[in-house]
Amino acid sequence: MQKRKTILIDLDGVLNNYDGKYDENNLPDIRLGAREFIEELNKDYDLILFTTRNSLEASRWLMENKMDKYYKDVTNVKTPAYIYLDDRAIKFSGDYQNTIKQIEDFKVHWK
Repeated sequence: MQKRKTILIDLDGVLNNYDGKYDENNLPDIRLGAREFIEELNKDYDLILFTTRNSLEASRWLMENKMDKYYKDVTNVKTPAYIYLDDRAIKFSGDYQNTIKQIEDFKVHWK
């Protein structure tokens, strides 16, 4: 039996309607299609929620949105994974100058 690969998935801006206005006491509503996306990924991958938010609040958000059963863990530690899925990520392709350009031109999808 082959071990399933792990994907770390960010909460804000990926699973919810985060718009850049951070409020530690209020997690934004779930994004349209997020639950179905997670259900599909869970068929082939182990999922870990990766967030800088309070892990208890993030876990509660998963439960309220009926997604907790798809996740192995909630963490703020970047653990080894096959893929890191985040709305503020740039993939390093081996070219430093291209990476600098990507950083300079970077815009989150909600802006």
